[in-house]
Amino acid sequence: MDLTLIYTILGFGLAAYSVIANDSVQTLGTFIASNERFKWYWLAASASTVLALTLVYGWAVNDGDITFGRLNKIPYQTIQWYHAAAPFILVILTRGGIPVSTTFLVLSAFASTVILEKVLIKSVIGYGLAATIAYIVWICVSYFINEKFDKVQENHRKAWVIGQWFTTGFLWYTWLSHDVANIAVFLPRQLPVELLAVCIITLSVLLFYIFWDKGGKIQKVIYSKTGTRYTRSATIIDFVYAIILLYFKQYNDIPMSTTWVFVGLLCGRELAIATMNKEYKLRYVFPLIGKDFLKMIFGLSVSVGIVLSIHYIFIPNGF
Repeated sequence: MDLTLIYTILGFGLAAYSVIANDSVQTLGTFIASNERFKWYWLAASASTVLALTLVYGWAVNDGDITFGRLNKIPYQTIQWYHAAAPFILVILTRGGIPVSTTFLVLSAFASTVILEKVLIKSVIGYGLAATIAYIVWICVSYFINEKFDKVQENHRKAWVIGQWFTTGFLWYTWLSHDVANIAVFLPRQLPVELLAVCIITLSVLLFYIFWDKGGKIQKVIYSKTGTRYTRSATIIDFVYAIILLYFKQYNDIPMSTTWVFVGLLCGRELAIATMNKEYKLRYVFPLIGKDFLKMIFGLSVSVGIVLSIHYIFIPNGF
């Protein structure tokens, strides 16, 4: 078997696992945490349905491109061993429960230093904007409800559950519009229908595994935040996150780290809750925020190391 084909299969498989096991928990983590009363396979089936519809829609309206134009600035390249090594490193970090950015780690092996710089700038802006919006939103929310102690009235619970399922579906679509590029970067930019089917089946199988595993180790990041097990809180988080991702999706076609946006969102939310809740001291918040931020910086450092190694050691005369 041709080595290029082997590297492509390995890279695609590892990237698919990394995106579903590491990044998708940002989107589906609150859904898993707040719907433990439902059987895991029903949750997985609903997520897989939205995934299939999203990929088919993107493929149909973008001339076979399932990335919604996220890879317009990153042309297809013949897959080499170092391309496949990037998601392998990500899998190792994922198994350690580190919420690093798949976008940085995977795309850094394909992108020029100029494009990587633009990805980083957009991601940093996303982190800051998400934190600011979340802080403002949850300051306002805290004036009306205490998400931890004000229970949802019995006659309103069904409406919140239905609302969360629809909100999660909307968020899952907007998130896939960004992050499926981290998998499709190993494939031709215009996929034949056979490869589209392979993508859908592979990602669906991995989704079922993650739901069976209750989110894996990265899910601990979700559980560590205030009220994420509550349907009402999860619905508000998902809706705000979806709107922010939708804005950046329409802004330009440069890829960005949705992990940074999500961590920024949780950061702003925790700060707002601590500001409005006298019993929840800021000294409890900063260790949580700092821990997540340091993990992101660590992942970014690995990504920068990968891209510099590729462009200045392995292919010094490359782009």
